Formats: sequence, C-alpha cells, structure tokens
Amino acid sequence: MPAPKMPAGRRSLLVTSATLVSLASSLALAAPAAVAAPTPTPTPGPSARPSATPPAVMSTVGGTRLGQPGTQVQLTNGAPVLPKDLTARSWIVADAESGQVLAAHNAHWRLPPASTLKMLFADTVLPRFPRSQTHQVTVQDLAGVGSGSSMVGIKEGETYTVHDLWLGVFLRSGNDAVHVLSAMNGGVPATVQEMNAHAGELQALDTHVVTPDGYDAPGQVSSAYDLTLFARSGLQKKDFREYCSTVRAKFPGETTTKKGRSTRSSFEIQNTNRLLAGDYDISQYPGIAGVKNGNTTNAGATFTGVAERGGRVLLVTVMNPEKPDHNEVYKESAALLDWGFQAAGKVTPVGELVPPRGGARASAQPGAGDSAGESGQAGGGSGASGGAGASAHPSGSPVAAATGSGHSTGVGTAMAIAAGLMLLLGGGAFLVNRRWPLPDLVRRRR
Repeated sequence: MPAPKMPAGRRSLLVTSATLVSLASSLALAAPAAVAAPTPTPTPGPSARPSATPPAVMSTVGGTRLGQPGTQVQLTNGAPVLPKDLTARSWIVADAESGQVLAAHNAHWRLPPASTLKMLFADTVLPRFPRSQTHQVTVQDLAGVGSGSSMVGIKEGETYTVHDLWLGVFLRSGNDAVHVLSAMNGGVPATVQEMNAHAGELQALDTHVVTPDGYDAPGQVSSAYDLTLFARSGLQKKDFREYCSTVRAKFPGETTTKKGRSTRSSFEIQNTNRLLAGDYDISQYPGIAGVKNGNTTNAGATFTGVAERGGRVLLVTVMNPEKPDHNEVYKESAALLDWGFQAAGKVTPVGELVPPRGGARASAQPGAGDSAGESGQAGGGSGASGGAGASAHPSGSPVAAATGSGHSTGVGTAMAIAAGLMLLLGGGAFLVNRRWPLPDLVRRRR
C-alpha cells in the first residue's frame, strides 16, 4: 500500500528557458520494513545478446563526454573514488533535480532495456485513463503476450480498474497488464508508435520501441541515459510516483459463484524492485522511492532507481552487470547511489539530463500531473548555457542486439530549436524558478 505522506523541502532550479514556470507537486513516503520479494523469471527472446564491446562513437545528447566509451567522471579535491568491482555494461548517476550527470559509463550504449522500458510506457499512457475507470478483459486483450513473460495474473472475462492494472505493471512487471492497457489505448501498434514519439519528445534518441512491455524483440533498444530521462519525466506525475514506490498491494483474483452468490477473491502482490522491497541478501535502500527493474535473456538485469538523502535526490540506472551474483544489479546500483550522495558537490558534472523538446509547456503548471486524468508531460532540466542536448546528435554506430532499427532521430528539429533559443536568448542564460516534486520522495526509516 502507498506509504503515508510527510513534509519535505522544495528547491529551485537554474535552467535555460524563455518561460517562467512553476511546477507544484508534492509526495512523501515513509519506509516499510524490508521483506523478501519474489524473483521475476527472465524473459526469453528471439535475438542474440549484445556485443560486450561498446561502440566507439555514441550519441552526445547531454554532453560530449557522455558519447565517449568507458567511464566518465571528473573528481575534485576531497571527492570519493568510484566503487570498485562495477561490472555493468552501462550505468549513469545523476542529480534528479538539477539534471547534472555526476558520472557515467557508456551512458549512450544502445542495449536491450527489458522491463525498464515500462517507465516510458507508463509516462506515455498513464495520463490517458482515470484510475477509477473499469475494463472487462477479453481474449484479444491478452493476445501477443510473449512466452515466458512476467505476469500479474489477469484473467479474461474479469473486470479491473485502471488502478489495478497499473499496480500490476509496476509491482509485478506484468506484461499481461501492459497488453490490456495497450488494448484500451487503441492497441499495441498504436501504443508503440506513441511511445516512440514520446521518446523523441524527451530527446531519448537512443530508444527504439518494438514492444510496449520491454519483451525482447529485434531492434528494441534504449540506453542508461534514456531510461534515466524516462524516470525523471515519469516522476513528475503523482500517480507514477505512487505506483513505483508501492511495496505491496492487493490484486483482484477470480470471481466464483456459489449458491447463486458471486464473490471475488484477491491476493497480495509485492514489488520486485529489491532496493524497495528487500530480499534475503539485500536490504531496502535508505531513502529509496522507486523506480523500475527488468530482466530478460537479451538484456540481462536492468534497473533505474531514485533515492533521497539529506534533501538531495539522485537517479541511477544500471544495465546488464556481467558479475553473475544474485541481485547484482541492485548491489551495483546501491554502491553507485552511496557514491553519488558522498560525491555530490565534490565532482565536476560530465553532462546533463536534457529537458524535453519544447522545454516548459503549458501543462507544466502548478497542479498539473497530479491525477490519473492528467495530460501532458512536465518539462525541465538543468540546461547549461546553450543547451547541450539541443545541438547533440545521435550515433550512427551499430545498435547492440538489434537486427532491425527504423530508429528516427529528428536531429534537424532539435538543432532548429537550439538555433531559435539561442537567437531568442542572445546566447545568454537566465533564471527560471522551476519546482520539481522529486525532493518530496522521502522514504526514511523511523
């Protein structure tokens, strides 16, 4: 169940923009005790696993250094060294509020994302339906769910609320719940098209969506950088924050009829995010508040998390650790978060999380995105002078594990926006007071 609210501080950001906006939203969460969570079954897929060697040239969205292979970090006096024994093929640590990238490793390597792609699915589809809306599931709704998929246990003929379905998506990573919501949204092809369009809007140019649930498919890729953008955008929505931070909940079961009386059972589902729910070999991470984990044959283990400590909120994404230890993706994520909280203010950022195209929009107003019927996405980012993301270009290098791409960059639009902004601003940057709700994601133990 969602944890009770507690107050937290709010902060202002420096960004480059021509509009003065204020995003008002708050969420605070208190921590449950660590409990064991079930292990999701890795999903088999049709294509080969990616090469172990990153491409020599990658996208430079967010900064030139982020396009370079290998580890990118710039320590200053007193800064802690990075954790040892990091084996992930790609990872990134960023300040969720300012957008500064503290350190990264192959941040733009295009790799299979597994169920972390559900963050983009939720950020795209969640605003379409109020949480109280109901839907009776048909056979067609569940058609096309991949063999071996993680499931929450949706049954045809039963009726579920949108709230139930999103709990199934976030807690159990249910591909069946994703397919039902996609059917409500006009079908899987239409949903995939919308997800690709939204990824482009967020400047997540490493991403190409083939399946809405992250099931392995030829050509389906994302990157640690893009997954972090998806999390940052999704966390602007109150319902997104609630679902991704819920540890356990009741889910509707089957309806039975006895002596002319129908009753419906329920069962408990638990979040498979080990830093949130805990496991026998790993404790709940102090300050954790989401976001999403994944595991497939091609992708290996993937994870994006958000945590708060001392009023600072960090995002971390880790993709495909090579070390085979149990829960390794969470152990490396926790080590990077620990480093990030210690290093914040002691390292020179190596890049930034870019804002969406169009920057601050009319929907990013106080109260926007606070309910399941919301529309639009909250924009924002740190935006160094000149906008590093706007003039960047995606890589033309081969895509790891992709046998087909069809990936569209829209780089011309981004460059046109950059040119227009530079003309408008006269090459300068000025203060925009933009509130992000992320500092209110507090999950302290008492």
